[in-house]
Amino acid sequence: MANHKQALKRHRQSVKANARNVHYKSMLRTFVKKALAQADNPDSPDAVAAFRKAESTIMKVASKGAIPRRRASRKVSRLARRMHQSA
Repeated sequence: MANHKQALKRHRQSVKANARNVHYKSMLRTFVKKALAQADNPDSPDAVAAFRKAESTIMKVASKGAIPRRRASRKVSRLARRMHQSA
């Protein structure tokens, strides 16, 4: 364990940041799963809403720095392709 004041603070900050990032990533996976579950019927309003929510969540998580922006773009792209593939 760190003994210097600055190191103790950095540790406290990293623990908080890690908990926040875990929450964001968990939320992201939940909304992506919901969107993929609706992908069978892409014309339904539920599917469109699920896709929009998943897309906004992915971009929000990327803007917070929990995942890289390129990974977010790739996830949105693949999700969109999957949604339109069934159509």
